[in-house]
Amino acid sequence: MIQKNLTKNKITIITAKEIKIMADNRKEQERAELHRTIWNIANELRGSVDGWDFKQYVLGMLFYRYISENLTAYINMGEWEAGDKTFDYAKLSDQDAEQAREDLVATKGFFILPSELFENVRRRAANDDNLNETLERIFKNIEASAQGTSNEENFKGLFDDIDVNSNKLGGTVAKRNDKLVKLMNGIGDMKLGDYKDNTIDAFGDAYEFLMGMYASNAGKSGGEYYTPQEVSELLTRLTLVGKTEVNKVYDPACGSGSLLLKFAKILGKENVRQGFFGQEINITTYNLCRINMFLHDIDYDKFDIGHGDTLTDPLHWDDEPFEAIVSNPPYSIKWDGDSNPLLINDPRFSPAGVLAPKSKADLAFIMHSLSWLATNGTAAIVCFPGVLYRGGAEQKIRKYLIDNNYVDCVIQLPDNLFFGTSIATCIMVLKKSKSENSTLFIDASREYIKVTNSNKLTDENISKIIAAYEKRENIDYFVRLVNNDDIAAQDYNLSVSTYVEQEDTREVIDIVKLNAEIENIVARGDALRREIAAIIAEIEGVDA
Repeated sequence: MIQKNLTKNKITIITAKEIKIMADNRKEQERAELHRTIWNIANELRGSVDGWDFKQYVLGMLFYRYISENLTAYINMGEWEAGDKTFDYAKLSDQDAEQAREDLVATKGFFILPSELFENVRRRAANDDNLNETLERIFKNIEASAQGTSNEENFKGLFDDIDVNSNKLGGTVAKRNDKLVKLMNGIGDMKLGDYKDNTIDAFGDAYEFLMGMYASNAGKSGGEYYTPQEVSELLTRLTLVGKTEVNKVYDPACGSGSLLLKFAKILGKENVRQGFFGQEINITTYNLCRINMFLHDIDYDKFDIGHGDTLTDPLHWDDEPFEAIVSNPPYSIKWDGDSNPLLINDPRFSPAGVLAPKSKADLAFIMHSLSWLATNGTAAIVCFPGVLYRGGAEQKIRKYLIDNNYVDCVIQLPDNLFFGTSIATCIMVLKKSKSENSTLFIDASREYIKVTNSNKLTDENISKIIAAYEKRENIDYFVRLVNNDDIAAQDYNLSVSTYVEQEDTREVIDIVKLNAEIENIVARGDALRREIAAIIAEIEGVDA
């Protein structure tokens, strides 16, 4: 692609590479701006709000701002298209706005009075002695607006983590309100533009940045809650090879929803025809995921995020199968396993004839995902490396997967990609309808760039991995296609290093040449010693 930029005196040719560089620069500028703003808010609240709790306040207030602007933009656009270019919902009286409540709840899933919009509350905040009570009432009103509708579950409890009366904000009402004013101003000053069109995932990036700032200090790991956007991109693109749309997407351990939302970014939300589905066991992260859906303008009837334990209480039986499944489940967590007699007869786990160990649920997530995968679908799941080679029940499950030709590919990732862990994880790609009885192994352990103390996948790294996955051709030290009989001969070991030879980067030494050089050095040394001895003898003869 070449683009011409015509000016009065010259023509500037902009190549595709330069356009990409400009886009990357814009992305980094947006990210830096977002980080600066969050850091400034953190400084305002430093010392009063614990970092882990602070994250909830920032993201909750960001959500409040977004739904206010989203609703306002939706209403204004309708009036402008009808001919009233001066209309502004934020300036409408509450009494006049009430007439549209029913229609707006039906279309948007919620309703906010003009006086309760973020921008109006923020404008009055500094002079509102009861700001904490005002915000508490507004949050309850927003949730209540969805009661009795199909969107009730999507909004229920979304503001629970924003305790505006908490002593963490201050010991008195005045101090708490002062912090809330600073928080609203900080969020209001964020230059986020149109959330849908940002080149970065504004919400997800804010979440990741906050994790990096505070998780280590709080003694909590953020790796299980957030999958880096680059890894999300890779997982999503793996499931979309050969597809321009899917029926629906699913994540059994969805965290804050970053993996699900990559499909909206890559395909366009309209090409995920039946919507986004997920389940999350952590209540706070479950709330964040639902907020994230709204922040990305996913219609309330196009997502279904459940709260609970996916392995023992899955909530989407009526929605499976799914054409695309992506997940980064928690590594090696405990689960009921064979202590629950019902699980061995569960249709998700029973085909393997054995359950994943009680101390390591990794392959239980694999079996669950495989069970709910559509015949024409693809699942891409981040795995702890131990599941690829450990013995016992895990080996028996791998045997089931290989003997039934369900494993399409195993990808070795670089270490230090995820916040909170330096482990070099892997991706297992599953399919139910393969055209060959073999498994592809890709060693992508060197596909990264170093960013501060972490590693990161670049667009080039991702494209290289996807290209190798599509072509399925052997490449020395990088890709190998292995017949499943050969895997069986290796006791169903699925470690990439078993099949893809590591390149020997050590310097090749020519022993013959080296010996000749050593002989020359020794000979030269002998000659020098003789010459020195002769000189010494001559000196001693003169002295005598």
